[in-house]
Amino acid sequence: MEGGETTLSGFGGGGGGGAGAGVDTKVLHAFQTSFVQVQSLLDQNRVLINEINQNHESKVPGDLSRNVGLIRELNNNIRRVVDLYADLSSLFAASDGGGRAASEGGSVGTVRQAGAGHKRIRSGLD
Repeated sequence: MEGGETTLSGFGGGGGGGAGAGVDTKVLHAFQTSFVQVQSLLDQNRVLINEINQNHESKVPGDLSRNVGLIRELNNNIRRVVDLYADLSSLFAASDGGGRAASEGGSVGTVRQAGAGHKRIRSGLD
């Protein structure tokens, strides 16, 4: 193993200790950072959903109006989570050599199209 790589079971060349068994520590750091960001967004979403539900149950006009902004924030957070997972998927595919097909546990997710937002590719598994 070369400097800058560390072995992590379950990542790389199937965990068999072969040529692709190491994962660059930069890749691991990127995964960790992204997962921390995702968890933070999901925690924020939980708080937002609870507040939205309370406002809805109260039926107070001001609370219901506030829900518009809260729902926008929730949607933006969900969009950010999708983007982070798409980036993670691309990073994982690149670190894995991109050789695994979706049916073999490879990644299938979103594709970025310039100026067209995001488009989900259906794998036939959903």
